[in-house]
Amino acid sequence: MSVSVVGISDHSTLIHEKRNTKFIIHLKANNQEWSVTRHYTEFHAIYTKLRESEDCTGLQLPGNNLLGIFTNRRKGLYKFVKKLVSTELLIKNEDVRLFLDLHKDKKLSNLTSSHDTDLIDLGPTEDKKASLDDFEIVKTIGEGNFGKVYLAVTRKTNQALAIKVLKKDAVKQRKEVDNVMSERNVLVKSLNHPFLCKLHLSFQSTTKLYFVLDYINGGELFYHIQRERVFTETRTRFYAAQIASALGYLHSENIIYRDLKPENILLDSKGYAILTDFGLCKQNSASQSTTLTFCGTPEYLAPEILRKQPYDFAVDWWCLGCVIYEMLHGLPPFYSENRAHMYRYILERPLRTRNTLSSSTENILFRLLQKDKISRLGSENDFEEISKHRFFKDIDWIKLLERKLTAPFLPSVTSSTDTRNISPEFVNSAVPNSVICSVMRSRNLHGIDETFSGFSYIPTKNIHN
Repeated sequence: MSVSVVGISDHSTLIHEKRNTKFIIHLKANNQEWSVTRHYTEFHAIYTKLRESEDCTGLQLPGNNLLGIFTNRRKGLYKFVKKLVSTELLIKNEDVRLFLDLHKDKKLSNLTSSHDTDLIDLGPTEDKKASLDDFEIVKTIGEGNFGKVYLAVTRKTNQALAIKVLKKDAVKQRKEVDNVMSERNVLVKSLNHPFLCKLHLSFQSTTKLYFVLDYINGGELFYHIQRERVFTETRTRFYAAQIASALGYLHSENIIYRDLKPENILLDSKGYAILTDFGLCKQNSASQSTTLTFCGTPEYLAPEILRKQPYDFAVDWWCLGCVIYEMLHGLPPFYSENRAHMYRYILERPLRTRNTLSSSTENILFRLLQKDKISRLGSENDFEEISKHRFFKDIDWIKLLERKLTAPFLPSVTSSTDTRNISPEFVNSAVPNSVICSVMRSRNLHGIDETFSGFSYIPTKNIHN
């Protein structure tokens, strides 16, 4: 098989003034893709082993002193991994195979290098083994602009998953092809963070696109706010920490989320918050770059978007402030039923909070909801700045990422297919015949147009295994 390096990304977390960085290696072989997460010490360990046992001419590992320099870090480790996969002697080494998570039963023959890039671009990898026929559609659980979301179970393993079905014609008519492909690429990258909804598969038929995702059945954060009106500061902090961590990871991948709101945050069965719906994400946004596209949800739009000014990662921190505020007050901070009035309030009205908030909670709200993005918390050092605010002083970020903290609230969930936290508006609606009939058609990929070339995603450890 031919193994190639699709790219290398990293994720850094600042814990008690010490940076903890993980490197995510994105690999591809025989139309299968997977990611491997490694620390620098693991890179150094494999490098040391190879130097002792193999001919390592040309194999170089960037020194640890370069790890603070973003460009040198990724470039050096990318070259290192590319050398591993393109050198026959090295790729056959058992330690290298373990390091790259290569299956032992794969035949390592005819190895060739490929034209790799630093971005994830998976190309036209339509796997004809993936189809809707692999699943039993159970219920409708959501609806969007271009289609619906269904609860499904796999026929082989009975695993509960969510399948987002989009109509190709609707996507093309609304000129949303780029956004759909962007969502697919962001979902591939989201495999490396515990608080981002994960993509299991994506495939297509002649008329539809299918995202196979985690089924997260604890209900939307919006649902719980509506039911309970307000949360305690402790509960709010718990969710805010997970949301901030997820946004920080997306920013480290040069992605602006742009649509943070309670409807896009789901609680899982363990009570943790999961960010979902990446359709409005802006990719390839470096820390110093800006964009101008007017998009988002009205109640959560940052002032710079309303002013039609260039904006950057700071818009996501404004939205985090809005969500924290809503968890504590029951409504977004500048809400009005009159949209024109609401926009004016966002731009001009001073923030008002209830007088029972602690000083640290009040402070983070005022700092996140600064109308001038330059003065906004997170505008300078992004997630590092957010995580060090005293509002989060009781959060153990390492245990949070390891999901070892006790959630302050557990949703009522009795099974992996439980739908009690999903709106009855969706659950009580029948599954359309068009979805059921598309089961057989989804196996036939002949004649698919090139508009969505590269949409399909079949990782090595996929649903068939």
